[in-house]
Amino acid sequence: MVTASRVLSVEQSGHVAILWLDNPERRNALGPEFWEDLPALMRQLSDDSAVRAIVIAAKGPHFTVGLDLKAFGGTLGGGEGSSEAARRTRLLGNIKRLQASITAVADCPKPVLAAVQGYCLGGGVDLITACDIRLASADAVFSIRETKIALVADVGTLQRLPAIVGEGHVAELAFTGKDITAARAREIGLVNDVLPDPTALAAATRELAGEIAANSPLAVQGTKAVLRACKGRSIAEGLDYVAVWNAAFVQSNDLGEAMTAFAEKRAPRFTGT
Repeated sequence: MVTASRVLSVEQSGHVAILWLDNPERRNALGPEFWEDLPALMRQLSDDSAVRAIVIAAKGPHFTVGLDLKAFGGTLGGGEGSSEAARRTRLLGNIKRLQASITAVADCPKPVLAAVQGYCLGGGVDLITACDIRLASADAVFSIRETKIALVADVGTLQRLPAIVGEGHVAELAFTGKDITAARAREIGLVNDVLPDPTALAAATRELAGEIAANSPLAVQGTKAVLRACKGRSIAEGLDYVAVWNAAFVQSNDLGEAMTAFAEKRAPRFTGT
C-alpha cells in the first residue's frame, strides 16, 4: 500500500505507475509535505516488482510553480536559533533534506519519465532533471527562477542539467532566470518531444512508459544502472563494467522467454526473473 499524501497521489495501470503532483489549487507549489512524501513514495514504487516504469505528472493546468515560499516562510533563513552557527547548521540540514528528496527520484532503479504542462519553475526543473526522459505539451514554460528571488539553485538543477543540455544553455538560463518555451526546451534537449496539448502529452507519455514496461525489467533496469555507472568513466572502464554486469545477470528467465517467443513468433511475456 502506497503511503497516503495530501499533495501526491499514485495511479497504476499495468506495469506503469503515475506519480501525480496533486495540489492543483496551489498550482502544485512544492511545500513541506511534497518534500517529505516524495522520497517515501519513490522508495515504495522502486520496491514494487509490479512497477516497471514511473511517470511523474501533474494534475491541473501547471506542473509546478516551484518551491512554496509562503509555506516555508522563515525557515529559508534557518529560522530561530541560539546563535548564528545554530541557524546556519539548521539551514544546511534543511537544504540537504530537499536535495535528498529529489535524489530519491534520480536514484530510482526504474525508468522515470516526466510529463510537463504549464509552468515548470524552479524546483520543478530540479525534479524533471532527476528523471530519465522528459516530455512536454506546447504550453509548457520552464525557468530556473532562483536568481530572480536572490537564491542560488541548490537542489540539483545546476548539477544535473549540464549533462542534459550543455553548460552554455545552463549558464544562460540560470544567470537570467528567464522563461523558455517548450519549443526552446526541445531545441536544447531539455525535453525529448513536445505534444500539442496536455491530453496528447498524457497519451504519449503513457504510451512511451508502456513501451518501456513491455521489455524485460531486468534488462531495462540493468541498462539504466550501466548508463549511470559509465558517467565520468572512460569507454574502456564502461566496457569493463557492462561486461561484468552481463556476466552476472545475462542468464535470466527473461532471456529464455525472449528466445522462445522469437522462435514461436509471438510477443514475449517477461516476468523480471
